[in-house]
Amino acid sequence: MTSETSQQLIVSINEQQLGLFQGQQCLQTWSISTSMYGVGNQENSGMTPLGKHYIRAKIGAEKPLNAVFVGRRFTGEIYSSELAEQHPNRDWILTRILWLCGLEPGVNRLGQVDSMRRYIYIHGTPDSEPMGKPLSHGCVRMRNNDIIALFDRVHVGTQVTIQQAEFV
Repeated sequence: MTSETSQQLIVSINEQQLGLFQGQQCLQTWSISTSMYGVGNQENSGMTPLGKHYIRAKIGAEKPLNAVFVGRRFTGEIYSSELAEQHPNRDWILTRILWLCGLEPGVNRLGQVDSMRRYIYIHGTPDSEPMGKPLSHGCVRMRNNDIIALFDRVHVGTQVTIQQAEFV
C-alpha cells in the first residue's frame, strides 16, 4: 500500500471537525460546519450523509480566493458583502469543491441515498459564516483558506469517512 492510498479524511459531526490522516496519524484538523438538519442520507433531506465516501472530483484549482461556484462552475464572480446583499438566499459555494461519492450501496450510494447525486461537497463558504456549528444544507463547509490547504494535500480517490463519533 502506498502512502497516498493510506491518506484519508475523517469528518466528526459531534466535534464539527475534519481531520486529515496518514494511516493512524492525524496530520491536521480544521473546524467545519455540517448540516443544520442533522445527519441522514436521504435525497432532498438537506442532511449530511454518514459513511464511507471518496473524493470523486476536485473542482476549482487555480481559481481565486472567494471564487463563486454554481453547479460546480465558476461564475466569474468573487464573493463580497455587496454580492451577498444582491443574492441574500444563495447557498454560497466558494473557492474549491471536493465532490464526494458514496462507497456503500444502499447507505450513501445508488437510489435515493446517493451522495454524489445529492451533490455533497466539502467546500469553501463566506468567512462571515461560523465554523464549529452545524449550519450547512448538507455539505461540509470550511473556511476558504482551509479548503485551499486541504485541496492541495488530497487527491481524487482519497477516502472520506463521515461519522458522528469523535476522532479515534
